[in-house]
Amino acid sequence: MKKIVKNGIIVTASDTFEADILIEGEQISTIGKGFLPSEGTEIIDADGCYVFPGGVDPHTHLDMPFGGTVTKDDFVSGTTAAAFGGTTTIVDFCLTEKGKPLKNAINTWHNKSEGKAAIDYSFHLMIGEINEDVLAELPSMIEAEGITSFKVFMAYKNVFQADDATLFQTLIKAKELGALVMVHAENGDVIDYLTKEALANGQTDPIYHALTRPVEAEGEATGRACQLTSLAGSQLYVVHVSCEEAVKQIESARRAGADIWGETCPQYLALDQDELRKPDFEGAKYVWSPPLREKKHQDVLWNALRTGALQTIGSDQCSFDFIGQKDLGKDDFTKIPNGGPMIEDRMSILYSEGVAEGRISLNQFVDLTSTRAAKLFGLYPKKGSISIGADADLVIFDPFAERVISSETHQMKVDYNAFEGKQIKGVVRTVLSKGKVIIQDNVYKGTEGDGVFIKRAKYGEELRNTALERV
Repeated sequence: MKKIVKNGIIVTASDTFEADILIEGEQISTIGKGFLPSEGTEIIDADGCYVFPGGVDPHTHLDMPFGGTVTKDDFVSGTTAAAFGGTTTIVDFCLTEKGKPLKNAINTWHNKSEGKAAIDYSFHLMIGEINEDVLAELPSMIEAEGITSFKVFMAYKNVFQADDATLFQTLIKAKELGALVMVHAENGDVIDYLTKEALANGQTDPIYHALTRPVEAEGEATGRACQLTSLAGSQLYVVHVSCEEAVKQIESARRAGADIWGETCPQYLALDQDELRKPDFEGAKYVWSPPLREKKHQDVLWNALRTGALQTIGSDQCSFDFIGQKDLGKDDFTKIPNGGPMIEDRMSILYSEGVAEGRISLNQFVDLTSTRAAKLFGLYPKKGSISIGADADLVIFDPFAERVISSETHQMKVDYNAFEGKQIKGVVRTVLSKGKVIIQDNVYKGTEGDGVFIKRAKYGEELRNTALERV
């Protein structure tokens, strides 16, 4: 069936204009004015609303084991919640195990997701070790599996943390193969020492999660990763940047010509370290890594988004119930599962706190929530774009409506919301995924399994024709 999205204001990463969108099947076929609907054409009225490309969330953890438990939201609830928030594509992290083939991990994540997702999805692949077997298998991850981004942890000692040699060799191999290397940049060895010292001193409350992961540990690791990337002549994407110290390292490396990109998350823009001090163990709701920072870092992050020092917004969705999961660490903050529920409110927070408050422009909002991630991770122009031939992933967004965030009304399965009670300016009215209306006036119209796995292009295939943007 043909569809026409009429009377809306189209907003892309570069332009804002009034036009209608003709959709045939799963794709956008024409953009213009004055379309005459033929018999059977569905009209979707976007009067008074913006029309954005569907959001691309480059950082999610669905159905992921961690700390003796598993994230509350899986590929059913997590992707449905994402759709309610205007996100139509996610890239989830696939965890590997040392000594086991990478293909095993890929198969595990396909089993978790196939036939369950409400929206399209892909995977990043964790690299925890480098040896001859891993090096031999990496080319097939790109060519056969279409997975063109590798994640290396510099933190979580004795769990996920890889050494510098592993990171450096991954960078070298990624340059050869056309993959983008991602890092969780915190100095895991220093954090391990500070954590043991805190526990020995009887400091067990949630706030010590933040105090044992200082900004210096993030800044140092970010700088080290940037230096290794420059040495390898490779490309790097730093996930969930939370503080000024890390921003400065990325900004400096980019000024020097390094191919380095940075992501932050809505929680670091709208929440601060005092959340972890809440009484009655409520602070555990806000335990994730890197931790929330002192409020002064929020202005730094907003400025970095405005100037282009940071280029994307990921949710770092990693939800655990407060009752039954977070309380595993009631007497020891190190046993609180790290992570929070962010996938549903990622775009809302950025619009309300960013565009509505004058911190970023509408076009920057689209670039940060959709287009830039699509380009970096080999999804553009099918995703992250309102253009002829692109997938008809569209969000009709009412900038004048308001809502209040609450766990009582969110779609995630988790029993709390980190932004509980926050008044939000701007509301998602309609979401289309590949031409199908899946959200309409806060009602789910989709079907479990509408989303499919996407094999992605190599890093740089979209960027080669465009000069890298520098700060």
